[in-house]
Amino acid sequence: MATIKNAAEIEIMHELCRKTANILQEIEKNTKSGMSTKDIEDFVLALLKGKTEKPAFLGCYGFPAALCISVNNELIHGIPKRKRILNEGDIVSIDFGLKDKGFFSDAATTFPIGEINEEKSKLLDVCSGALSEAISNVIPGRKIGDVSNAIQTYVEKKGYKVVKKFVGHGIGRKLHESPEIPNFGAKNTGIVLKPGMTLAIEPMVTIESDDVYIDKDGSTVMSSDGKPCAHFEHTVLVTQNGAEILTK
Repeated sequence: MATIKNAAEIEIMHELCRKTANILQEIEKNTKSGMSTKDIEDFVLALLKGKTEKPAFLGCYGFPAALCISVNNELIHGIPKRKRILNEGDIVSIDFGLKDKGFFSDAATTFPIGEINEEKSKLLDVCSGALSEAISNVIPGRKIGDVSNAIQTYVEKKGYKVVKKFVGHGIGRKLHESPEIPNFGAKNTGIVLKPGMTLAIEPMVTIESDDVYIDKDGSTVMSSDGKPCAHFEHTVLVTQNGAEILTK
């Protein structure tokens, strides 16, 4: 059952999500070719030093890092590594959340390192567009399936694929709450959206095959066809009038 947050709880999440968005913005602004993915994690840990907010992912389900960093054909759950060097033309996905005062935030973005080719550029446009389309369908009285269907319809009309093995989720006092939010599905299915719900919506898009597998590191999810993939995510609040993006 999806939890409904009261005004005080929403205010806590609002502030936590704002800080999450600011950190993601700082990451993108300061990430350059030649850096390792571990350098990015070190940068984030330095930003959080002395703060009450802590990384949401560190230790979650045994994950060993403060954020997930996935490059090119890595979709999600990439572990930051000192030897994983970013190069001009790469795309890098950062999935990051915070926890504080008993609540969680969650957001993700995929961005280029320098100039990228047309294939990768179109992929990022489609995935970010799918997230916008999904959020525009977060309206009280509609159902989760309407959001899921909006993602799938948008992506497939563009000629791309949605990943079906991983889903978005409710968020609040837990990082992952009910309901699950697949990136595919039928309209008018699932639970009804109600004001006060907080949702982490996260389209994951591939170019040719929607199949993915887990790398030998036991965490990183890879595209099966070896082609680039993308991941965007916002934590949103269902309001009386639609969706408010909290991680903005």
